[in-house]
Parts: sequence; structure tokens; C-alpha cells
Amino acid sequence: MPGCFKKTLFALASLISFVSFILIVVAMGTPKWMTGKILCKTGADLVNATDPELVKFIGEIYYGLFRGGKIRQCGLGGRRSKFTIFPHMVKKLNTGLHVMIIMFLCVAIFFSLVSLGFCILNAIKVPYRAINGPAGACLWNFLAGGFVVLGVTSFMAAVKLHHLTERIANFRENVFQFIILEERFEDCFWICVASATAHAVNLLLIAISGIHFPKIKTKTEEVNVTAEDIMY
Repeated sequence: MPGCFKKTLFALASLISFVSFILIVVAMGTPKWMTGKILCKTGADLVNATDPELVKFIGEIYYGLFRGGKIRQCGLGGRRSKFTIFPHMVKKLNTGLHVMIIMFLCVAIFFSLVSLGFCILNAIKVPYRAINGPAGACLWNFLAGGFVVLGVTSFMAAVKLHHLTERIANFRENVFQFIILEERFEDCFWICVASATAHAVNLLLIAISGIHFPKIKTKTEEVNVTAEDIMY
């Protein structure tokens, strides 16, 4: 049986793995990874709008991995609309990169559950095989955190290098053209970053569990037994 200190660390690591799993699932299902402000360039150019008048042509957009919405401001008031990435919009985006982001996070969910199982196993007993022990728990936590990092990095590449927000804002806009004034990563994006950080914390906890602390030994006084003591 593992010691009390080791049990506590692996129980905490199990809880962190479960929280990481929940965080990724929630982030994937929420449509607010990115928000931004969009300018209806066509409408502003038609009326030669100056700075004070540009407010009437600035709308908003938000989106996640599967759906989102926007407010179009083209001089006639705001018009709200919602959209889904699949199946139509993904054809206009970088399909391979977007699918890779989702796959990375799905694999991270799987490895989070595996790391949860390994941490529970090590909290209950000392496995006979080394791969089932702390080394295995480290491996699965490293893979889970690594795939979350890959997913987050790929999303950043899609936004910054492949102009994801601009492509989404101009989807099926035949008359008006929108340009991006502002982009901001939202809570769901940072939730995934927190999930990767959680697995890094798990690696630290597992490393600490392998430290063998020296035991404090008390010196016992040697008792000298003499012949006189035996007589009495």
C-alpha cells in the first residue's frame, strides 16, 4: 500500500485530471473562443462615413469551434445572426487545420481520462509494473497536456495566420465586406490553457511523490549491564 503522503498527492492529481477533462469538454461546447469588432467597409465607403459616423458601421462577432454569431451594422441598425461551422462554413475555412484543432482536443480528453485512471490506481495501491506506476501517470499527463497545447496553438495559428475571424465574418456576404478592427481571445480559449496548466501541475505532484524523505531516527542510549546490576 502507498504511504499516506503519496496517497494524498495521487488523490489530488486524480482530482486535477478530472477537472481538466471537464474544462476541455466545456470549452469545446461553448461558442465563445474569440470575440471581435467588425467594420462594414462597404457601407462606410458608400456614405463616406467619418470617424464619428463609423460607430453606425461597427458590429460584433463571436465564435467557437462549432458555432457562433454576429451583429451586422451597415448603417440601418444592428442585425443579429447565428451560424454553425459545420457543415457549410468549414469549406470556406482552412478545413484541415480546423479539424486538427478538434482532433487534438478530443485526444486530450481521452488522455485526461487515462491519466485519471492511472492516478486513482496509484492512490489505491503500488502497481507491480513500472509503466502502471508514477512513470505511466507522468506519460499520460504529459500527452494530455501536450495535445491541449497543440490544439490551442493551432487555433492561434488559424486566427492570426489564416485570418479565421475575417473569413467567418465575410461568409455568404455577397454585398457587404467586413474588416476586423479588434480580436480578443475569450474565456473558453483560456480554459484550455488552464487545462494544460493543470496537467503540468500533475507532473509536478507526481515528481514530488517520488521523493524519498529521510526518516528521523532517535538515538537510544546504550544500557551497560554490570555484574552488580545482575545481583540486585
